[in-house]
Amino acid sequence: MRPHVNAVKIALLQINPLVGDLTGNARLIADAACEAGRRGADLAVTPELALVGYLPRDLLLSSAFVAGSWEAVAALARDLAHQPAVLVGLPEPNPSDAGRPLFNTAVLLHEGRVGQRFRKSLLPTYDVFDEDRYFEPYHGAQLLERDGRRLGISICEDVWNDRDFWKRRRYHHDPIEDLMRAGADTIVNLSASPFSVGKHRRREEMLSSTARKHRVPVVYVNQYGGNDDLVFDGRSLGFNAAGTPIARGRAFEPDVVICDLDGSAAIVATPGEKDNSADRPESEIWRALVLGTRDYVRKCGFTRAVVGLSGGIDSALTAAIAVEAIGPDQVTGVLMPSPYSSRGSIDDAAELAASLGIRTLTLPIEPAMRAMEATLGPAFDGCPRDVTEENIQARIRGNLLMALSNKRGALLLTTGNKSELSVGYCTLYGDMSGGLAVIADVPKTMVYRIARWLNETRGRAVIPEPTLTKAPSAELRPNQTDQDSLPPYDVLDDILQRHIEQHQPADEIIAAGFDAETVRRVLQLVRLAEFKRKQAAPGLKVTDRAFGTGWRMPIASADPDAQILKPLDP
Repeated sequence: MRPHVNAVKIALLQINPLVGDLTGNARLIADAACEAGRRGADLAVTPELALVGYLPRDLLLSSAFVAGSWEAVAALARDLAHQPAVLVGLPEPNPSDAGRPLFNTAVLLHEGRVGQRFRKSLLPTYDVFDEDRYFEPYHGAQLLERDGRRLGISICEDVWNDRDFWKRRRYHHDPIEDLMRAGADTIVNLSASPFSVGKHRRREEMLSSTARKHRVPVVYVNQYGGNDDLVFDGRSLGFNAAGTPIARGRAFEPDVVICDLDGSAAIVATPGEKDNSADRPESEIWRALVLGTRDYVRKCGFTRAVVGLSGGIDSALTAAIAVEAIGPDQVTGVLMPSPYSSRGSIDDAAELAASLGIRTLTLPIEPAMRAMEATLGPAFDGCPRDVTEENIQARIRGNLLMALSNKRGALLLTTGNKSELSVGYCTLYGDMSGGLAVIADVPKTMVYRIARWLNETRGRAVIPEPTLTKAPSAELRPNQTDQDSLPPYDVLDDILQRHIEQHQPADEIIAAGFDAETVRRVLQLVRLAEFKRKQAAPGLKVTDRAFGTGWRMPIASADPDAQILKPLDP
């Protein structure tokens, strides 16, 4: 039986840092720490690397930047001299002449001074992470003694390696077991854990399991907000020694979460999320995309956005997300009809713009098409019309949108979905042009689900019903539909999910009941489209495996699973 310990209130500072903004991030930490002090906290804890923002990537290779973070943390300690002690995450120089140049560290700020240091043990290199590039792993237990308690301090990945929770562990040792052997009576974890749909349930189950297993309280702080292609959902957590949640931070919002390790009653619902609707995948993805878009626009220095409106579902959802993120007055929708655009699509685009309350421009592309035909006619003499002429239309539209972006200082949001990007059903320097690919990690079937969910929850047709019911089409030739070139989207998305996220090869997918020729063709298209994805705008990550910083496939490669096909036209 563990000895009696004093009551301690720990505040979890769920903040939204900007990578590289030492002054701004210090201000966020200070404001949240002062709020924690007003609410009676004994200790406040920031997310992982909160002072520099996560992921800092190769900013960590700048010795001046790292030195600046230590100047900033010293100033922050002085500013918080009369507040509760605060654990702050930042990179720490490694004084050794061997190993990586830095530690991923949390330091204790108390009574105006920078004190005890706590270093991360497990350094992830999978998916979007590459911490072994910068940080040296630390070996050994690190305890913080406060008011008679022995707090075991861990950083993010350190808490994700429990042999009893995971069927297969990534690492050979468990830092939490080290802390328990050293006598920790509470586990504290500083995290920056990126969002993917449904991940928070797995995370909560894991942390609850850790608390039950070791019979100690566990507190976990996560940042929220968007940085580049990553979105962080917050949802900081506290558990008692029975593994029962006693505190839970808001999702996709700032929060200061107070965990009374001895006096908090069990909770069953997230503040502001008292029904299950907020946990629906459609709701989660919507909130993540809105937050990611808002922060990408804001943190990149923009205030306005431009979206091409085709009358299709993808541009409709992208525009709706942009309006929710930055407001209708800051979004311009651009209609660019061609001779192949249906009257219905033009009307649907106009109806969407009216529903969202955004201004529009209409720029017909037929004159530019004729000019391109005249210019290229001699060079194309004797060649039949093919997909080249279709791609020219897409590139004319991309040119017009980029011109508006340049002239107005507005960020161009691309509208392609994950299904299209997977198989290359998109045009380089055409519909792929832009600064942020908002729904690039959302499969086509989920695009429809989110759109229907949006209409349902808003109680009106935010996205026009014809947009939801008509056959999807790029409208680059007469009577064209997407299924002229692709399998039905429900089939395509199932194959892609198995291959991309579950890493299943062709034979395994075929054994699950899919047509062999279709599977091999889809997998071949995925491989052939790699060169397009390497040139795509950053896309917001919402699934377990996105085509972003965590996707590391070669462009020139052979695929023994797939048929040999003519490469899909760029």
